[in-house]
Amino acid sequence: MVITRTGAWSVAASVADPEIPVLTIADLGILRDVAVDAGRVVVTITPTYSGCPAVEAIGDDVVRALAEAGFEDVAVRTVLSPAWTTDWMSDAGKQKLLDYGIAPPTGHRTAGPIAVPLSVRCPQCGSLDTRELTRFGSTACKALHECRACLEPFDHFKSL
Repeated sequence: MVITRTGAWSVAASVADPEIPVLTIADLGILRDVAVDAGRVVVTITPTYSGCPAVEAIGDDVVRALAEAGFEDVAVRTVLSPAWTTDWMSDAGKQKLLDYGIAPPTGHRTAGPIAVPLSVRCPQCGSLDTRELTRFGSTACKALHECRACLEPFDHFKSL
């Protein structure tokens, strides 16, 4: 087997996020690099936050996917700097979140205080008449909201 960066990237990019399985790690923007050196594949990932409990599972899934594709010597590096930002998410990934019922992040992260949106569009009915119930939802990178129009609760992927 000829080991190429493009082939290894393609396999690694297809690995699903264990917490939001409709997203791949490429959609999420945590797949930062794939390098091939003397037959060894080194995949670099940046978790959504430094304490992300899924980072070990993601690393294991990347190694497993590459091994199943025939890549025998694989290492996964986790880097925390620069810190992950929702700006790294693909537009396709944001649409997948919306289709899955999670309000995607909007806007771009800037330096300084973290802006809190005045309203988040409901992924169920599209209403802007929503409110945040708690800053932390099912995972630390999501906040739990409620739509006042359709009364459905929903997660909002925070802009970081």
